[in-house]
Amino acid sequence: CPGRNNACWAPGTRWARCYCDSYCRRTGDCCQDYLATCRRAAVGCAVGPWGPWSGCSSPCGVGSRARSRQVTVPPRHGGDPCPDLKQRRGCLGQHPTCGTAK
Repeated sequence: CPGRNNACWAPGTRWARCYCDSYCRRTGDCCQDYLATCRRAAVGCAVGPWGPWSGCSSPCGVGSRARSRQVTVPPRHGGDPCPDLKQRRGCLGQHPTCGTAK
C-alpha cells in the first residue's frame, strides 16, 4: 500500500501487527518480507542535471547565486526521496560601475 495506510498489516511475530504500507519504513514496524516483496515496486526519485548558476544578486558587494534542477521521475511506493533541487552560494558583485559612484 502506498503512503500511510493502517489497513495494510499482517500478523507478525508474537501476534504483533507488522505493516506493509510504505510509511512503515519511517516507523520501523514493517513486516519481515517487506523489502523483498514490496520494494520491487518502489521507484526512487531521479533528477536532471544542474542548471547554470544565476548572476550575483548584488551588483556591488556581497550577494548570492543560485541554481536548480528538476525532478525527472518522482518517487513512488516508498522509493528513495528526491535530493536537494536548489543550491545557493555566495558571490561578490563587481560591476564596473561599483567604484565610480559619487
